[in-house]
Amino acid sequence: MLPSPRTHRLRAPVDPADAFAALFATGDAVWLDSGPDAETGRSVIGTGTRMATASVAGARVTVDGRSVDASILEALRAEPTATHGYPLGWIGWLGYETGAAALGVPYAAGPGLDAAFLHVDRLVVFDHTDGSATVVDATAEGEWLREAVAVLADAEGAAARYATAHPVVDDAAPTWRHSAPEYLAMIAACQDAIRAGDAYQLCLTNTATAATTADPLAVHLRLRRDSPAHHAGFLRIAGESMVSSSPEQFLLVTPDGHVRTKPIKGTRPRGATIAEDLRLRAELEASEKEQAENVMIVDLMRNDLGRVCEVGSVGVRHLLEVESYAQVHQLVSTVEGRLRPRLTAVDALAAAFPAGSMTGAPKLSAMRILAGLEDGPRGVYSGCFGVLAADGSADVAMVIRSLRFRDGLVTIGAGGGITALSVPAEELEEVAIKAAALFRAAGLRPPGNGPDPSNV
Repeated sequence: MLPSPRTHRLRAPVDPADAFAALFATGDAVWLDSGPDAETGRSVIGTGTRMATASVAGARVTVDGRSVDASILEALRAEPTATHGYPLGWIGWLGYETGAAALGVPYAAGPGLDAAFLHVDRLVVFDHTDGSATVVDATAEGEWLREAVAVLADAEGAAARYATAHPVVDDAAPTWRHSAPEYLAMIAACQDAIRAGDAYQLCLTNTATAATTADPLAVHLRLRRDSPAHHAGFLRIAGESMVSSSPEQFLLVTPDGHVRTKPIKGTRPRGATIAEDLRLRAELEASEKEQAENVMIVDLMRNDLGRVCEVGSVGVRHLLEVESYAQVHQLVSTVEGRLRPRLTAVDALAAAFPAGSMTGAPKLSAMRILAGLEDGPRGVYSGCFGVLAADGSADVAMVIRSLRFRDGLVTIGAGGGITALSVPAEELEEVAIKAAALFRAAGLRPPGNGPDPSNV
């Protein structure tokens, strides 16, 4: 059992962006971000000295600098527990290839870290319901708490000062892994596989890459301003950074074993006028193709949770609801269940990862087909990120609407679900829509050889 942490509730409200810029401008740190206008839920910023990483290409898992004979999830499972209710514990990401390797399906191993987690023992928790902020220090010395409180007293404006000091300027245009004609051919191949009965749906993706001088935190500050989402995040671990404005909650696990997943399938852009916006929303709600796509993934997630949940506990709480974000309308469903006794959040994650919304259905067949079409690794994109807390809870989001910074490069993934009813040109346009806000946030010019319908 972990000791109880020292805590201090701040007397005055503090903006999470200011707090992060003031406390964690450099070094390993994490920010689970509910967005600048959040009125419910909580945001978390924090740091720690312990680290767990994995490389599929190197076939190694490293915890605290030592290689271990275990998968990354098994390594994270072997940790002390606590009941204090704060999200202390492992915060980080799992890349898509860690899931593919665990399932024994083909994958392309890429450079960099396929998983990276920081064991957070110093954090600030922002409760958006009441506007409070609590500093939490679980280190043996407890010195950081006093230092953090002092820094936060003068944090106002720190994010704006950071952005001014790290301007994001127009940089080179990214290059898509697959050009527009190539991506259209891949869509056709997906539909051939579906007609052959090898899959019902395939989540086809593409990746754009560019050299960049942009500061990752400055990019996140721009992205959260222009494209806020309730499961956004900024993770800077072991020399790599992930920026995300994810709208998709992959798994929520409470300390008492309640599990929830909210798969997203179905997209329309926002309209330029109120009338056009309402028309596009109604079009999404009425789309037979989008509804079928969403229901297929709901069934897959019910099956995945059924492997670890009590018999009869898995059900659909909400089906085919529309959630609206700055750039897109999305079709979202909610599946819930209760873990069987003695099973944990790690068991739920292992059973459901990679998420069906990023593979297609049936999952294993879909992943094999996609591995033969996508010429390279997905990496962090279409994986997941979030917290596996010491109290047994977890809150993990999908790595979508995200950027990865490593070795002077930025990579951006985007894709969509392909069904027999998909219109190829519309699927191509969906990829461009999803990536556009990410390009703008990173100061990248739109690519000229990728998923853009005007180039077909």
